[in-house]
This record gives sequence, structure tokens and C-alpha cells, in this order.
Amino acid sequence: MKKIIILTTFFMSIMKPVAAQKSNTDKSVEYANTITATDLAKHLKILASDSLQGRETGEPGQKMAADYIAEQFFNDHLKPVMKHEGEDSYFQHFDLVRKSWGEVYVETGTKRREFLKDFYLLGSLSIPQEKNVEVVFGGYGIDTEKYSDYKNIDVTNKAVLILSGEPKSKKGKSLVTDSDKPSEWASDWRKKVTLARQKGAAYVLVIQPDEMKVGTFIANYRGYLTNPRLILKYKDTPTQGDGTIFVSKEMAVEILGVSEKALAKWQRKIARKKTPKSFAIANVTMKFENKEQIVQSENVLGLVEGTDKKDEIVVVTAHYDHVGIINGEIHNGADDDGSGTVAVLEIAQAFAEAKRNGNGPRRSMLFMTVAGEEKGLLGSEFYTDHPALSLQNTVCDLNIDMIGRIDEAHTGNPDYVYLIGSDKLSSKLHGISEEMNQKYSKLALDYKYNDPSDPNRFYYRSDHYNFARYKVPVIFYFNGTHEDYHRPTDDIEKINFAKIEKIARLVFHTAWEVANREERIKVDSNKK
Repeated sequence: MKKIIILTTFFMSIMKPVAAQKSNTDKSVEYANTITATDLAKHLKILASDSLQGRETGEPGQKMAADYIAEQFFNDHLKPVMKHEGEDSYFQHFDLVRKSWGEVYVETGTKRREFLKDFYLLGSLSIPQEKNVEVVFGGYGIDTEKYSDYKNIDVTNKAVLILSGEPKSKKGKSLVTDSDKPSEWASDWRKKVTLARQKGAAYVLVIQPDEMKVGTFIANYRGYLTNPRLILKYKDTPTQGDGTIFVSKEMAVEILGVSEKALAKWQRKIARKKTPKSFAIANVTMKFENKEQIVQSENVLGLVEGTDKKDEIVVVTAHYDHVGIINGEIHNGADDDGSGTVAVLEIAQAFAEAKRNGNGPRRSMLFMTVAGEEKGLLGSEFYTDHPALSLQNTVCDLNIDMIGRIDEAHTGNPDYVYLIGSDKLSSKLHGISEEMNQKYSKLALDYKYNDPSDPNRFYYRSDHYNFARYKVPVIFYFNGTHEDYHRPTDDIEKINFAKIEKIARLVFHTAWEVANREERIKVDSNKK
């Protein structure tokens, strides 16, 4: 790889910038047509092969995938934008901390509650030595003008125990919206946790909702809950963390010192009187012991430099990591997200060829495949916190995550794509996307998952979101989940390459228009 980086430096030194052509827009179809199902399959045959062992973040298979992507960027004459040990590099390196559990428990009264039986944790938490913590019951954990659980309690440096959902009147109306329409608080436990921490809570315990018991959730997600966790090293807080503890109702009432019937009565009283019930409770003792190991990973970045507007950047992303080997079975992740990764490679090749032919984009095109997505969008979080190119000058991010399969809702009609986020920050980007699809691709654009009330919350679950949190407009291209999602059966034999080709060409046309238009698209909305 070192030899490749040196050759790249030489190659880039002899390249000369080419002025933007007036007929640029007429060339869009010519270069989009270089994105082919055959080439996509050629790349995916390697990236989704057993030899890469599921591309687990920080493991040898992920490194092999990174080398392959960098080699393609070099072969297609993309410019490296990073430096490593004084040399040009396609790799943006970052350190992670791998944490596995040691001794974990919560003592309530005389009982020691068991981890992954009575409770589980989402996120990271480190309490290496047994700690006595004061607990406050925070009702539903909501704070609005119409309804607030925080009026009469102080949660500073304490643990707050909150109910799932939101309070409803006898007629089933939300006390927050005063209507049949539920508020965001009803399904967004993260919003409650964020608020609790803003109020000063050191720890947050959420009572598991009735629709899925703690034991059922743990049984369904045991592999995820027990696997070692990766977090960004620079964000590691060794004595705390930001984890959320989900407890069974049985464990919750023991902490509260009441019966389940009494808890249900409280909830009915809140509904009847439309007033919260919050108060201090006795202490609990907690221990969350972590074992730690440093893991190195990398994003892979390649640039097609623009002409007269080269300081402005259009980013195209996909994550190239997957979940590795689980229970002895390789999870090749052909769709998740091998499909998006190979699309990025082909779109990059098309833009690079256009530049070599004197039809390069006016704005610069940054093609980035990121690692650590499966561990919590870590690679894209690192990039947006440590951008190689100015985020202020970043026009938009077009993110591709799973575009090679057909979900149940579109059986028999592969010519569709879910678009998420296109209108969240820029109405112009949304309009361009619609226009390019109508003009070139004619796919069915499905906005089902763009609905802020959709319980899947896909808008927050792929790498575009880390750009969106910095107010960079985004579009997320997605085919929906399927029966092989995160299973060892997500293999290349099930991929629809004609579908990837069509969606990748739509991404290309959208990027081409954004990169070559006179005016930069503006941030003119702030939808959730």
C-alpha cells in the first residue's frame, strides 16, 4: 500500500486542472452509463467474499476491504486527501476502545439483580468499583409547557428512573399534545435520556415497555448485547459513559418499593388528574466493570477535485464494515453495506473518468467509505468531528446503505428506492433529487421512512446523520430490510445488481447536478 501512495503523489503532481465545460450537463448520461451491473458485481464478489470474514470493524477482513477500496481509488486516479507518517494517504485512521463486560450488577434492597436477566444496557457505561447511587422516580421523563415531570425534583448527579411511553387521558389523548396524535416522547426514549442528562442525571434507568418484556428483548438481541462494544477513543469517559439501563417492571417496582398494582394506579392517577408523580427513592448499588482494548480502524477517502468551485465539496458515502463472524458463521453483508460500497466505487470511477476527459465537476467530489457504522456510526462521527475537508464548505452528503435487495413491501417491483432526509435541511436538494429521477431514472421514490413518526427511525441510523447534525443537507438511499438483514445469509447470490445500477445512476445524476449548478444549495429548513 505504501508503494501505491507514493505513486499516487507522483501521478497527481503531473495532472493539470481542466476548466469546466459549458456542455457539462449534456455529458451526465454518458458517464452515468459507465456504472454497470457487471462492474458492481466484480467489486462485490471480492468485498462480500468469505475471505474478508464479514469485515468486522478493526479486524483483518475490514483492513483487507480498506486496502481494496484504496486500490480502486488509486487505479481510478482519485486524489488522496489524508497524510499518514508524512505521506499522502487514502486512509483516515482513528482509534477505538473495545469494551467487554466484567462484573455487572445492580443491587436493589437485599437483592442483587442480574445483568441480561433483570436488566440490560444500551450504550456504554463504566463503574469499575461498586457505587451507591441515589435514585429519583421521574415519572415519564417529559418536560413540556403542557406537562412536566421535572417540576418538583432534582436529578443532579443522581439516577433517574422513568416510564416508557407518555401519559394519556381516560379518552386515550396524549397529555402532551392534548390530541389523539402521540408526541415524540411516546416512542423516543433517547429524547427522554437526553433531557435527563441535560437536567444533570448521572444515570438513566428506563422501565421496559409492556409490548416487549426484558427477557424477550434480551433473547432476541443477546448477541448484540453481549458482544464487545466499540467506542471512539477520544470520546471515551472511563468513569461514566452514556449508557441507558433498561429494567424489568419487576425490578422497577422493587426499586420504587411498591407493587406493580401500585405503579399501575399511579399511571391511572396521572391520566385522571393530568399531573405528574415524581419523587426521590432509596439508593441502589451498581457496578459495571469494563475490560478494554485499543482497536485501530480507518475511513477510506478519495477526491475528484473540482474546477472553478473546487473549495465546495459534495460527499458520497457508504459504510464498508459489517458484523464479522457470529457463532462461527461468516456474515458477508453483501447488501449491508457491500451494495452501497460498490456503488460508491462505481460513482467515483464515473466522476474520475469525466475529469480525465475534460468534463470534471465544478465542485469537488469526496468519495468516502467509512468503518464502524455497525458499531454506532463511529467512522462518520469521527470524520465529521475531524473533517479532512471543511464541513462549512460541504454542500451535501449522499449516503448509500443497502440498495441491492427488494423488501416485502415491493415484491415484484424492484424499481424503487426509499429516500430519507432529502427534505430535512434543504428543499432544493429534495427538488433536485426528484427532478433527476424524473429525467433519468424513473424509479418509484418511497418516502415511507422519511416520516418523523416512523418507529424505525432510519434517519438516525446511518452515516448521513452525522453530517445532518452539522446542518449539512443529506439524502439516504435505502432498499428496506429483509429476512437476511444481519444474518449469515446476506450473500452475493441474492443481490439484484440491475437494481444497484439504477439507484447508483440516480445518485450519480443527483451529485452531478449539485456539483455543477451555478448556485450552491441552501439550508432552508430544519425538519425532524
